[in-house]
Amino acid sequence: MQFGVLQFQFPVVAADSYVVSEIPEKLRLGHQMEFVCKQLLEASNAYDVLLHNMPLREEKRTIGEIDFIVQETATKQLIHIELTYKFYLIDTDIKEPIHQLVGPNRRDAFYAKLVKIKNNQFSLIHTPIGRSALLEKGIETENIMQQVCYKAQLFQPYSSDTLSIAPLNKNCIIGYWLRLAAFHTADFTPHTFYIPTKSEWVLHPMDTVAFRSHEEIVIAITERLKNNSAPMVWMKKNNTFEKFFVVWW
Repeated sequence: MQFGVLQFQFPVVAADSYVVSEIPEKLRLGHQMEFVCKQLLEASNAYDVLLHNMPLREEKRTIGEIDFIVQETATKQLIHIELTYKFYLIDTDIKEPIHQLVGPNRRDAFYAKLVKIKNNQFSLIHTPIGRSALLEKGIETENIMQQVCYKAQLFQPYSSDTLSIAPLNKNCIIGYWLRLAAFHTADFTPHTFYIPTKSEWVLHPMDTVAFRSHEEIVIAITERLKNNSAPMVWMKKNNTFEKFFVVWW
């Protein structure tokens, strides 16, 4: 258990053991990740997926959504899983480590999301509407476990030493963040760049996209920063790639 919630231990699935279904393009990124997660769970012998992405409505108003209800095949234990996939920047100017993980535009944060899961999303299945909706699916809520599957890509401050983020997984740190002034230095000006779409944020940078010069990409980045939007950028540096955010704040 970490931060007061049980962490779902994802089963190991051999990549060649199932046929991958193409992710529907119209899904927003969060639902794309749920689509991938569902495929992996279904390919595993450890769990049966009983329910996925079920909205709960009260008088035509959606009050929440249940991500997954699975049953462990060995024990028949029911588990309610809330899946979260986030991109956080580590802001070391914030004193408390648990509050240092913030969204690229500072509109969300790790700790706030964790509190929301514990206080709101986990409680949904125990409300009259939640219990009723699950009973209609033949799912009892009395002995159900609740766990969170929290996945994230983390970005540390540019040119900082590798940070200690225990008890979080240090392997989640896959890039860095910086401000526009740093982007104008010689560490960046000779190289080429690409601004990925939101759906491409999860990917490792690749050579199959149209990279542009520093002069060209600065124009695109500046436009986004004017709108208080921090773009992710891929940089091609010789034969290697780097992934970072340029922030407006």
